[in-house]
Amino acid sequence: MSTSTQSLEFRTFPAALDGDAPDAATAGWLEADMLGFLARRPTSAHAAAMAAYLVEDGQSLTGVYDTASPAHSLRPDIPVATFASFEKSLTVSPGVQIAAHLISSVTVRATHRRRGILRRMMTDDLGRAAEAGYAVAALTASEASIYRRFGFGTATWVHDIAVQTDSRFELTTTPAGHCAVVDPRDIPALAPAVFDAFHAGQPGSIGRHAQYGDRISGRVTEEGDEDRARRAAVHYDENGAVDGYVTYRFGGWESRPHTIEVTDLVAAVPSASLALWQFLASIDLSSRVTYSGGSPDDALRWALVDPRVLSVTNVEDRIWLRILDPIAAFTARGYSDSGSVSFRVVDELGFASGSFRLTTGSGSGALERIDDEHVDLEMDAWVLGALYLGGADARVAAGAGALREFTPAAASTLQRLLAPAAPVYANTYF
Repeated sequence: MSTSTQSLEFRTFPAALDGDAPDAATAGWLEADMLGFLARRPTSAHAAAMAAYLVEDGQSLTGVYDTASPAHSLRPDIPVATFASFEKSLTVSPGVQIAAHLISSVTVRATHRRRGILRRMMTDDLGRAAEAGYAVAALTASEASIYRRFGFGTATWVHDIAVQTDSRFELTTTPAGHCAVVDPRDIPALAPAVFDAFHAGQPGSIGRHAQYGDRISGRVTEEGDEDRARRAAVHYDENGAVDGYVTYRFGGWESRPHTIEVTDLVAAVPSASLALWQFLASIDLSSRVTYSGGSPDDALRWALVDPRVLSVTNVEDRIWLRILDPIAAFTARGYSDSGSVSFRVVDELGFASGSFRLTTGSGSGALERIDDEHVDLEMDAWVLGALYLGGADARVAAGAGALREFTPAAASTLQRLLAPAAPVYANTYF
């Protein structure tokens, strides 16, 4: 096996189909992607479905090919590393969305670590994104220790929650409308309109990629099979319109207590979410509901007569943001308070480097470059990404030393200016 980088070829190409099947380059890339994420080798039908999703999203694929692989290694058309990027919208304030450059499917084969492959793929891709005019890049991370060095900071989180649905479960009010059980195979047609309504008003939300409907409904799982245990319900508002849905499955008779596992729950308004939780709590033969994508400040906690029936079992980062164009990014989002603060950004890759002044008022703001003589704050690029939406607290970052404060109380000023109009939350991974 070669240990040099001279035998490595980096190729970037659009996902493509040859008839109903992936073309040769996409097929090899999919094999490597599934290997990297410890999945089963895809069947022909699964590979065709996956390729169709990639094409629908307009994904750009990068594969790294080792021309010096030994005779019995995997086929030479299966890359030793993968990388994908595509565009979806990011809600930066209620009613305000910008185009985000999403990064996904980042893998490097165990035999080819520590050769600078990831750094080359990432820096090349971010360079293309910046040149194309994207203000932000985003990813969801399988490993949390990798991406700060490329300027990504954690900007949203989700809570894994467990809700006891025995006799203690009771809401303080009765939600309007009503719920109905539906065929989960209908969810891909019903979900987009509900999600779009949620997405438009939810800071931190990312537009969903093409395969989401099939994944949440169980029609096509990550292994390419149908999950026949998946179930679904929708909520109708008082006018009979669908404004929320949930997909779920029974955790099995061996689970104690018997548990309903939510795979996706989206509501256009909080009352629909509460009604769906009331439905879940009413399912016979179970006394617990779990959900691994809950909001850090869910309305359910406030609506429970006994809030202790809800417990947080884990907290996970969800969306990591990387600012590529600070002026475009900070000018795009809304602001609830007025004021001004200056800061310097140290960016190893150069995209966000410089000194800036943020000035806000009347709901909007502007970021301008300033001379590098004196600033109130200094931060690395990953901190800028983490703070951008307002879900991370600048005062806490300063306390940790990640935000360096030169003017007293400047971190408090920045936090006040960046405070979001609604709690930051993303229920989408990619």
